[in-house]
Amino acid sequence: MSSPSKPMFWVNGIETSQIAVQDRAFAYGDGLFATMRVDGSGRVQFLDCHISKLVQGAKRLGFDWQLSQASQGRLTLLAQDNPNHCIKLQVSRGQGGRGYASPNSPNPIEVLSVNPIPAHYQAWQKQGIALQQCDVELGRQPRLAGIKHCNRLEQVLIKSQPLMAGFDDVWVRDERGFIIEASMANLFVLIGGHWYTPSLSCSGVAGTMRRQVLQTMLELGHNIQVAPVSTKCFKEAQAVLMTNSLLGVVMVNRVDNHQFSGQALQLASTLAQQLRDKLTLTL
Repeated sequence: MSSPSKPMFWVNGIETSQIAVQDRAFAYGDGLFATMRVDGSGRVQFLDCHISKLVQGAKRLGFDWQLSQASQGRLTLLAQDNPNHCIKLQVSRGQGGRGYASPNSPNPIEVLSVNPIPAHYQAWQKQGIALQQCDVELGRQPRLAGIKHCNRLEQVLIKSQPLMAGFDDVWVRDERGFIIEASMANLFVLIGGHWYTPSLSCSGVAGTMRRQVLQTMLELGHNIQVAPVSTKCFKEAQAVLMTNSLLGVVMVNRVDNHQFSGQALQLASTLAQQLRDKLTLTL
């Protein structure tokens, strides 16, 4: 199937773009979502991991959810018909009345949609990108940290910041000055020959690709730690990688005024390609 001429949506397995105005994801951001890549063979990459994360996220929000048979069947068909596309799965707690209190017996709603993978991601994989610091700081909330909930107002503010000439995206810190992530991706930082990825225990999204890259880097024999990473570490960094489920693994050539170069940059470039090859991420 060619790229859809208009967005396609399925609610609980039925093709429609309508949801109830009392849906809690609409009213309060009371839900979660996963953005998944379909490979060239028409299969969703790391599907089990995406679904497991949504199940665990729903439990943290206080409701039980399992992917329905209707949506599971529709998801399989959409992937088969739309290779090299993006499928988004949103899970809402369901409808509720006025007020924040959740219903005693929630009835979750699942929304599937299909879109092309952003065209510039292929160029990012080949050329690398430059990141500038974002003025918006992430709040700290341990009970929501790590999960991809539907309240993304911080990211809306982050994306509203204009990029200076020569920069492609932003890096974001929390209110205590620790590096957390890019606007829509996780970060890996090489310092003194050791790789670090920021701890996301109080803010940020622990992406599915972050998990895959962590595991694969360990398998490849790299020394990598999950730890708090202060902003001053970017001044000491030898290289930076950026990851998410759609763009895969991308090398960062520059952070603010710090241009990476030399052997460390070449090693990072080689590692990025190794990861893309091993995880089938090249666009």
